[in-house]
Amino acid sequence: MSIIMKHILPNDRHTMHTSTAIDTLISARWIIPIEPANTVLHDHSIAIDGGRIVAILPTTEARQQFVADHYHQLTDHVLMPGLVNLHNHAAMTLLRGYADDLALMTWLKGHIWPAESRHVSSEFVRDGARLACAEMLKGGTTCFNDMYFFPEAVAEVVVETGIRGVMGMVVIEFPTAYASDPDDYLSKGCAMRDRWQQEPLLSFTLAPHAPYTISNMTFEKINVLANQLDVPIHIHLHETADEITQSLAQYQQRPLARLHELGLLSPNLIAVHAVHFNADEIALLAKHGSHIAHCPASNLKLASGFAPIAQMLDNGLNVGIGTDGAASNNKLDMFSEMRLTALLAKGVANDAAALPAHTALTMATLNGARALSLDDKIGSLVTGKQADLIAVDLAQINTLPTFDPASALVYSAGREQVSHVWVNGRLLVDNHQLTQLDERALKMNAKIWQNRITA
Repeated sequence: MSIIMKHILPNDRHTMHTSTAIDTLISARWIIPIEPANTVLHDHSIAIDGGRIVAILPTTEARQQFVADHYHQLTDHVLMPGLVNLHNHAAMTLLRGYADDLALMTWLKGHIWPAESRHVSSEFVRDGARLACAEMLKGGTTCFNDMYFFPEAVAEVVVETGIRGVMGMVVIEFPTAYASDPDDYLSKGCAMRDRWQQEPLLSFTLAPHAPYTISNMTFEKINVLANQLDVPIHIHLHETADEITQSLAQYQQRPLARLHELGLLSPNLIAVHAVHFNADEIALLAKHGSHIAHCPASNLKLASGFAPIAQMLDNGLNVGIGTDGAASNNKLDMFSEMRLTALLAKGVANDAAALPAHTALTMATLNGARALSLDDKIGSLVTGKQADLIAVDLAQINTLPTFDPASALVYSAGREQVSHVWVNGRLLVDNHQLTQLDERALKMNAKIWQNRITA
């Protein structure tokens, strides 16, 4: 049950003279703060003011200490940090289901790239990103790391919807409707960053598509720019065995060795998919403090393979979780990704104890924030951090009985159980309903794009 009251609680009026006024107080049956690790707090509350967490304390103490403009009593819920989607192509929601059951390069060259050449524009990206943000927010994602054309259109949607977004300054060698050559991509990406860098909901990465679509000269420019701007480099890397075969034929070295030689391995590197790394490559990435964006559903759907996630974690690599785009998943569901992450890691490692539930939750929150250099702001529920958090209702048939809320979240719960979402302390999903977006309009617009694309 969720009870929402505005202003002070009737039974707390006698404490007004000793209470601190705040914006929001949320009381829940459980809180999983992520930090400290493996922690579950029972019957605690989170106090929020000015978009930040100001206290986490037992509910009995919270009701005495604070008077809130908005009070949420969530009697069957767990509060946890908002989910961080470490890899996405948000606008590709408009290509959801467009070309399924195909190998990666057949899918890209024969279907996706031709469709994009016909339809991608700032309008396409804006409408697709809006649909994606609605889906992600309703599923508990409060931050996403994007890689796509016309990133300024995605930035506009982020500000409109209130979600937190990391905009990729995308680079690819061939011309598109967005840019004509690598220098044009970089110039437009930097202009987008300059325009939006003061917006608190936005941050940025350099986003070269993949080693097979980027030349050495362009990589060198990207590396210099990443160091100048101090932004991460976000790239598809070792996604398929064919990618490695092609690199050996063209460059006489594996893609990671090529990037290492070019000086790109560093704590700023986010390697997406990372399916086909051997033990030496995993150790090399760990040595340089690089990060992994694991996308299990997309890896399975495109038959890319099974990433050795348990081995990566054992080597000290920071591994976050992403959905990839809706065209290759086909949903932006971080709850599904968490479950797949844990189960596949156990199967690949042949170890049922590999990657327990609390680890999966950390990967979907704090690890993603750490890869994006946002862990000082988000990713865990800690006093002083931004109030990016979600409430998940565990009083449903599929999550009862609840012996362990962390286990229930990873192995039993679905995204439809996310009841409330706050970003920067702002309520964006209230009792399962979006507060900033019109779902009916989104559905109608998606049908219009379906008609355009099929025509």
